[in-house]
Amino acid sequence: MWYVNGKAVKVTLLSLSFCILQCAHAQINNWQLVDDFEDHTRTGLSADWYIKDVQNDTNPFVNNPQIALIEHDIDLQNTYYLKKPAADGVLGNRKALSYIALPTPVAVGDTYTFYTRFMVEAFPNNHSFGLSNLSPSEIDKLSYNAFEPMLRVTDKLESNGEKNTGALMAIVKSNNGKAIYADIINPLTKSKAKPLQTGIWYQVWYVVDNATLANGGQRYEIYMQGGEFTQQQKVFELGKFRMAREKALTHFITISNTGSHKKPYGNGGLAYDDIYMIKGNNLSLPER
Repeated sequence: MWYVNGKAVKVTLLSLSFCILQCAHAQINNWQLVDDFEDHTRTGLSADWYIKDVQNDTNPFVNNPQIALIEHDIDLQNTYYLKKPAADGVLGNRKALSYIALPTPVAVGDTYTFYTRFMVEAFPNNHSFGLSNLSPSEIDKLSYNAFEPMLRVTDKLESNGEKNTGALMAIVKSNNGKAIYADIINPLTKSKAKPLQTGIWYQVWYVVDNATLANGGQRYEIYMQGGEFTQQQKVFELGKFRMAREKALTHFITISNTGSHKKPYGNGGLAYDDIYMIKGNNLSLPER
């Protein structure tokens, strides 16, 4: 016998199981869709997306060099977004932005979990994705410094001579937009994660705390499944917001970069699918 508001309620095992399933189903359905790219009639992104090449230094000049395709996987009966900074062999598109407004802004003080599936099409590359709290015109102006939570995929050579491995990365420190990144960790081996495998879909949950700095916020942690992570694992504890502007987060944002003509990074693509958000810390799977 259970008691609800002081009244005895008879609960059978069957009805209790049904209630638990229904409650779990309701919780999963609280996920809000940002985009799942399931419009099979399109070859490019919907009009909800902004596609901007804000530092197009291609030479010979290529107008709108960024690649933003909707790809169809017939075997998996799935569609997804494939992004490349430019076509293979085209160099000089330094800041290829694509971004979309969130269905619900993440207010200052709120915690939200974001879910994204992604796949590395090819290395070498240089991609980042995450969230911004700026307007479209401000995102275009600030590009990398428009980010707050930021996840990075690259095997590029840094200016200090260090070579990135191609593992997923997060921001560990930032000073006025100058970000320092670190590879995620495999908690089972206690070592840095392996490079991301090409052609493999990864699932990532990033729990974003948009509280003020004074209240311990402007940070994010990352959970992942796929590749070496056969089960969902916490892979990053303390990611720092890039700018810590302490404003409502309003956009999902991606950027890629071919590198300069003298020091190219490569044009390998990154695929995105099933972008969702939910209030609180929630590591369940969105219902697709």
